[in-house]
Order: sequence, then structure tokens, then C-alpha cells
Amino acid sequence: MKLKILFLLYKSKANSTGRCPVRCRITSNKRRKEFSTGLFINPDYWNSKKQKVEPCEDSTYINQQLSLVKNNLYQAFLFLQVSGESFTVEDIYSRYKGEPTTNEKQVLETYREYLTRIEKLIGKDLQLVTYKKYQESYRHLADFIKWKYKRKDVQLKSLKGVFLDDYSYFLKVEKSLAQSTLNKAIQRFRKVVKYAVAQDYLNKDPFLLYKPRTSKKEVVFLSRKELTILEEKEFALERLERIRDMFVFCCYTGLGFKEMANLKKEDVYVEFDDKPWIHVKRQKNNRTYKIPILTKARKIMVKYDGESREMVLPSISNTHFNAYLKEIASLCGIKKRLTHHIARKTFATTILLYNDVPMEIVSKLLGHSKLQTTQDHYGKVIQKRISEEITRISGKFK
Repeated sequence: MKLKILFLLYKSKANSTGRCPVRCRITSNKRRKEFSTGLFINPDYWNSKKQKVEPCEDSTYINQQLSLVKNNLYQAFLFLQVSGESFTVEDIYSRYKGEPTTNEKQVLETYREYLTRIEKLIGKDLQLVTYKKYQESYRHLADFIKWKYKRKDVQLKSLKGVFLDDYSYFLKVEKSLAQSTLNKAIQRFRKVVKYAVAQDYLNKDPFLLYKPRTSKKEVVFLSRKELTILEEKEFALERLERIRDMFVFCCYTGLGFKEMANLKKEDVYVEFDDKPWIHVKRQKNNRTYKIPILTKARKIMVKYDGESREMVLPSISNTHFNAYLKEIASLCGIKKRLTHHIARKTFATTILLYNDVPMEIVSKLLGHSKLQTTQDHYGKVIQKRISEEITRISGKFK
């Protein structure tokens, strides 16, 4: 392949000063591409055969600029030749402009490809809510690229380690995201990058050594005393009693809201120990796990057994559930901001860990896919428990 470069003077497009625009036409493999150089010259001094401006006031500057355009075009052409891949005259121009060629993938383009791929997994290996979070993270990334690079997209091959540092700064400062939410957005983007590596769009992961900043988030749960107050409280309103019972049920089973709301009587089985167990699929990771039904949870099941043929507990929306919990907390004198998720944390801590249940068992009963997830969430609770026990026995060794 050869490259031919020709500068053309458009006399019909002369401006008010009589100067005409200089355009450049490149030809390669019998294909042409023409573009503006942004230069204007007096047509009386233009020598089309020599492809230069004859001596005049600004001839030196213009000839230098034309030479620079020519050199940059040849460099782009040679780069594409060395790459060993087929290319077009459009690719030569794109390379000259510093834009991706047709065979170079871009960041957001690859992200959209990944979204199309995982969309087909909704209802199989992926929940719709998870997919929507990937869409949200895509919008954050698009906003960042526009903010940082003033462009609609950037090349995958241009990604460097500092990209994630800048992205993290943008999410924290411009988007005001909490550290844990910020980490999730970056985590999703890194999955897209790993997909790009698997598809040979990238030779290696540019973020292999990146370590996210840990999020120091306190685990909020009910103490044994607070849980007892909640269980023994008598309510004048039936709706509050129902919500309390459902919350307490989750304190003894660890079910998430959707798992509790969708729990059917057919999900309760008598297991090898001749005791009832709940068989449940966790909505978050589509993982099936089993939970033994403790006595207090069983009593609540019996209490509402006659209300429905199919469901274990009464039906209510998550919004109303959490709204009523605030009222219940106030009536019980509990200062903590009660939400349904605190019940799950209470199950993990007050019911299990504070009763010496091993971490690996807690992980299984919570339906976590990895033990590390449980350790990351509840490791500090164990440290606090150890500290309390050491303080309790320290007086014996004075």
C-alpha cells in the first residue's frame, strides 16, 4: 500500500480578505479522504506543482504547517503498516487525528457490548436490579470521560493505572458517592476491562495492581437487650404488631426482604434432624441455601399460618415496612434507625456470632457466596466480642 498526499486550494471558497482555504486529500488503496487543514492563503502565491506557497509575508509559517500535516499523515500511515492489521484511508485519517481506528475498541463501546451480553443473563445468572446497577455505572463512566477528556469516548489501549484514581476522585467529588458505592462502580468497570482482555481487545489488565480504598462502615444491629424489648413490646395497633413480628422473624432467620416477602409454605421442609428448615434462593446472587428454623421464628410462622394458603407471612411493601419500623423503634425507645436489613445483621451478630457460631457457618446461613464476604462485613464484630470477653476475665488474673 502507498499513501499519496495532495494539498488543494479552493478558490471558490475565498473569505472576505480574498484568502482561500487549503484542503488535504489523501489517497490509499484507490480510496480518498479529504479534510480541511484550517489554513488560508493568497491564491496568487500558491504553487500547486511544488505544493507550497511562494515567498510572501507568511509563506514560511504556512509551508511549515503543511509540512507538519504531511509528516503526521506519513507517521500515521507507517504506524498502521507496522501494526500488521488491515486498514483503510479512513483509519489513516483517524490515526492522524488521534482518534480510534475501525479496529480499535473504545471504553464505552466495550461497556455497551458487555451490557448487551449480560442482559441475556437476566433471570438466569443475573438479577434485573443488578443489571440496572451496571447501567447506572455506565452512565457514571460516560460522565467521567466527558468531564476528564472532553470527549464522548476514549480508546481501551489508552487506559493507564491513573485512570481509576481520576475516576474515583470524580465519583467522590463530582457525584458525591459514598466510598462503598464508589467501590462498586469501579468494581463493575473492572469486570468490563477483564471482559475486554478475554476478548483480546486488550493485551493485559491495566488495573491489575489497583487496590480500592476500603470502606469503613459500622455494622448496625440490635443487642440482645434491644431485641428482647422489641419482642416483648405490646402495640395498640395491629399493623405495628405485624411488622414487629416479621422483623423479629428475620432476626432469627437472616432473610433479606425479598426472601421474606416471597417465602412460601412449600419452601419449608423437614430435614435429616426431623426439624423444619427453610429452603431459599437469595435474590442478590441467585444462590440456594438452607436455614434451620429457630423456636421463636417458628412461633411467628404458626401465628400467621391461617392467613394464607401459600405465603408464610403477611404481604407488605418494603417502603411501608421500613416506615413502620421507624414508628416501632420510637415506641420501643430504640435509638438506632431501624430498617429491614438490620434484622439480617442482628441474625448474623447477636443470634449467631455472639453465641460462638463459627464464621464459616454464619456465611452459609447468610447465603454468602464467599467466606471473605462474611469476614469483611463482620470481622470487626468478632474483634469486639473478643475484647468484651478479655475484659470480662481480666479481673481474674490480677
